[in-house]
Amino acid sequence: MSTEYSNQAINSVLNSEQAFCKFLSANDTGATGGHQSGILISKSAELMLFSLQQLKQDGILKRTVKIRWQDDFLTESCFTYYESKNELRITRFGRGFPFLKPDKTGTLFVFTKQSEEDYSGYFLETEEEIEEFLNTFGIGPTQTNCLIDTGKVGALLGRREELAIREFIESLNVDFPVSEEMSAASRYIENTVYDRIEDIQENPDRKLIAWTNMEYKLFKALEHDRYRDLIYKGFTSVDEFVKVANIVLNRRKSRAGKSLEHHLAAIFDGNELEYSAQVVTEGNKKPDFIFPSKEAYHNSGFSVERLISLAAKTTCKDRWRQVLNEADRLKDKPKYLCTLQQGISGAQMDEMQAANVILVVPQPYIKTYPSDRQDRIWTLSRFVQYVKAIEGK
Repeated sequence: MSTEYSNQAINSVLNSEQAFCKFLSANDTGATGGHQSGILISKSAELMLFSLQQLKQDGILKRTVKIRWQDDFLTESCFTYYESKNELRITRFGRGFPFLKPDKTGTLFVFTKQSEEDYSGYFLETEEEIEEFLNTFGIGPTQTNCLIDTGKVGALLGRREELAIREFIESLNVDFPVSEEMSAASRYIENTVYDRIEDIQENPDRKLIAWTNMEYKLFKALEHDRYRDLIYKGFTSVDEFVKVANIVLNRRKSRAGKSLEHHLAAIFDGNELEYSAQVVTEGNKKPDFIFPSKEAYHNSGFSVERLISLAAKTTCKDRWRQVLNEADRLKDKPKYLCTLQQGISGAQMDEMQAANVILVVPQPYIKTYPSDRQDRIWTLSRFVQYVKAIEGK
C-alpha cells in the first residue's frame, strides 16, 4: 500500500514554520448530523492561524488564506475565530471538497504553515500512512490535536517533570532501556509528579492518557540526550545519516507498538484483576489479554461465560478485523478492543457491531465518534468494572 501522502505530509512538516495534526472527529466531517462548519482547530495552534495582534480584537475574526491540499489542488479558505465560543475553525473548502464526509471520520489531518498566507493540508486515511507519520515524529494518538513538536523538548516539560526525567536518564547504564522499563519509568514519574495514584482505580481512562503522554515526553527527552551531540556535530556521510535515522525510526515504532499494552497491564494490576498477557491460543494466535488466565482458557471445563479477551491497538481504522479470530473458544462472545484512536466512521462502527466487536476508548475521546453510535463504546473504567464483576471482585 502506498504511503505517498504520508511522505508528502512529513516533508511538509519538516519544511514548515509550524505544523498541526488531529484525527478528524464526527463533528468535523458532518457525521453528527449537524450543520458542517469546518475543521475545529485546537487553541494550542491559534498563533499558527492568527497573529497575536489579531487575537486581541473582539468578536468574530476571519482571515482568507491559500491552502494546497495533498500537494494537488488549491483552495482559498478561511480561518475563523469565534470569540463567543472560544473556538477556531478552518472553513470554506469549496464545492465537491472530498475529505469532509462522514466516512472520513478518524482520518489524520495534517496542517502546515509555509508562510503567512500559504498553508498545506493532508489527509492520511490508511493505518499504514497514519503510523508512518506518527512514528516519524515519535508521537502517538494521544499527542495529536496540537502543534507538532519537531525538537523543542524543553518546551514540553514542566520543571518537576524535567527534574524527574533528568534523574531517570542519569540513572541509566544503557543507551535505551527496553520498552517495558520505559513504560514503567513513565508511570513512576507521572505518579510521583502529579500524585494521583488513586486514578488507577477511580479514573483509569484519565490515567491511561496521562501515562501515555508522559512516556512520549520521556522518550523524546531520552532521544534528545542520546543524539544531541551527534546531530550538532553532523554526519560524515549520507550512509551514516541513513543508518542513524533508521535506528531512531525503528525504535520509535517498537515503543509505540508496546506502550499501550504495558500501561493497560498496569491498570489491570492496580485494580487487582486476574489476567494473562500474550496468551498462545489456537494456531499460535496471541490475544493481548485473556481474563482470568491462560490456564482458564485452556481448561475445557472452565466456563466460557467467565472468559474475556481484550485486544490493544493504538489505532484501529483498518486492523480491527485482526481481533476476530484470536481466540476460538470465544468466537460467539463479544471481542473487546481497546484503542487510542480518536474517531472512526459510522460505517466502520456498524461493521464492528455486526462482527460483535466492542470498542474500549478513554472517556475523553468518545466525543470524537459519531454521536448516534457513542453509546456502543465502553470506557476503560466500564471495562475494568465488568471484569471485576465477572471475576467476583
